Amino acid sequence: MSTHNNHPYHLVDQSPWPLTGAIGAMMMTTGMVKWFHMYNNDLLLISTSVLILTMIQWWRDVTREGTYQGLHTYPVVIGLRWGMILFITSEVLFFVSFFWAYFHSSLSPTVEIGSSWPPMGISPFDPMSIPMLNTSILLASGVTVTWAHHSLMESNKSQGTQGLFFTVILGIYFTILQAYEYIEAPFTIADSVYGSTFFMATGFHGIHVIIGTLFLSTCLLRHLLEHFSASHHFGFEAAAWYWHFVDVVWLFLYISIYWWGS
Repeated sequence: MSTHNNHPYHLVDQSPWPLTGAIGAMMMTTGMVKWFHMYNNDLLLISTSVLILTMIQWWRDVTREGTYQGLHTYPVVIGLRWGMILFITSEVLFFVSFFWAYFHSSLSPTVEIGSSWPPMGISPFDPMSIPMLNTSILLASGVTVTWAHHSLMESNKSQGTQGLFFTVILGIYFTILQAYEYIEAPFTIADSVYGSTFFMATGFHGIHVIIGTLFLSTCLLRHLLEHFSASHHFGFEAAAWYWHFVDVVWLFLYISIYWWGS
């Protein structure tokens, strides 16, 4: 059995998903090497499929344990909360490295890039155009996800659904605008340290927006399936925390790279 009557902790059953996930990760690493050197992405596509199937089935089991089997007791949820907090902390440090690289190069530009920032020949984006619109979109999405959270705590299913739906739509809209900005960019990732730091920082943020949108889309589906209650909805809370983290990172990106850096 997964748990015992004499303690509130969740002792998980044996599962194949850690093994299949590790195999998929190893296949993906090998597949990327094969793609880079032999221009063949067959193994990469197979490994991606393995990882996606592993994630779907692993998280399906976690949802079943917490929603239907009642194994996510209060002490277990406390552990999950700390796990999410530490994960977001690691993500903060991940982005700190990109900001460090950006400010290292911009505060004291070297002779090789013309002793100026942006480097000579680089035409930066107008911070008052698409970047400002994207800032408004993410700030609005922070409002709608908070609206959904408070509706959930008040057992208001219809408003919770609306708030989550609008948050997902705003996340998709942000991603479309970011893609359009990249297509129209007057510089590339190969254009000096400016292009490298710009596309690495904003690109990884864009990936996090896509992940957060998928996270919230899953929460919307679970909300419609009555998986959440006013007192038991940590899956949604984790998604909301992650989304607020994405919002805050974008504010720092906008202020430092788009506005100050231009």
